[in-house]
Amino acid sequence: MRIGAIAIALMAATPLIAQTPVTDEAPADATLPTGMDSASRMTVPVMVNGQGPFNFVIDTGADRTVVSRELAQRLALPQGGTAKLHAMGGSSEVRLVKIDRLDVSNRTARHIKAAALPYRYVGADGLLGIDSLKGQRIIIDFKAGTMTLQPSQSPEADMADGGDVIVVTAKTRLGQLVLVDADANGQKVWVVVDTGAQNSVGNTQLRKLMLARDPRTQITPIEMVDVLGQRTPADYTIVNKLRIGGILMGNAAIAFADAHPFKLFELQKKPSMLLGMESLKSFQRVSVDFAAKKIKFLLPAGIAPASDRLAAGERHAPAGSP
Repeated sequence: MRIGAIAIALMAATPLIAQTPVTDEAPADATLPTGMDSASRMTVPVMVNGQGPFNFVIDTGADRTVVSRELAQRLALPQGGTAKLHAMGGSSEVRLVKIDRLDVSNRTARHIKAAALPYRYVGADGLLGIDSLKGQRIIIDFKAGTMTLQPSQSPEADMADGGDVIVVTAKTRLGQLVLVDADANGQKVWVVVDTGAQNSVGNTQLRKLMLARDPRTQITPIEMVDVLGQRTPADYTIVNKLRIGGILMGNAAIAFADAHPFKLFELQKKPSMLLGMESLKSFQRVSVDFAAKKIKFLLPAGIAPASDRLAAGERHAPAGSP
């Protein structure tokens, strides 16, 4: 079984690609309609040097924006040197291109050096990384099909919409938010929210501990393909119960692999996972605030928080699986 682009998480470690672009702050909230790419990841319309719009995947697991090589050629983007890029299967030296201006609704990021990678591996015109969303709070509304950008320093709009809001505080590692109050089938796990991943990916340490708890767990071999075209073998299974903060999800799909990001985050010895879109879509809304180090999950109407459901004797609420 092969799953293309099951997880895309780009992290750049070299000073060249880690340059910070200048971002024009906009006081008003910006709400954009979202679409879906072939891997069921959310996309938003993006203008590049005044041209477009083009479909970019919202990727909270990427600290750098990426453009497809085909789009870079079409727009005649100038070369910007090279840098080492980290992806799911490992790292590689890649070509950079210069983008003078990148517009996401009324937000503008300037002077970006983006990696140019083949469309067949990116899966869209580009990936919208954290660098292009600097200083913003990202609110993804799955029910409404929108993404809202708010300045991190402004009060967050009320998320109460007939459901309960769960707030989870995170730590940071290499610019990524890592949730530590989580467990899978009762096993403590470190979680990175990655909207650029189609499915969730757990490391081999988590796999070992979970299989020890339940040897009857059914495993299916698959292959993951990242944005660099690197292929990573993985074991695919369904986790009966995944808890994140005060949230319980059931039937969560996870692919276990000795993936490169866990080593990069220094999480290879800790039970850890990248939480992908298939699990995130179980919620009505997800708010990611890198400045405040908080992630808010809006539960669907009629689904109570974990503490209430456990008190009533319910083990978990259903979550999506492929």
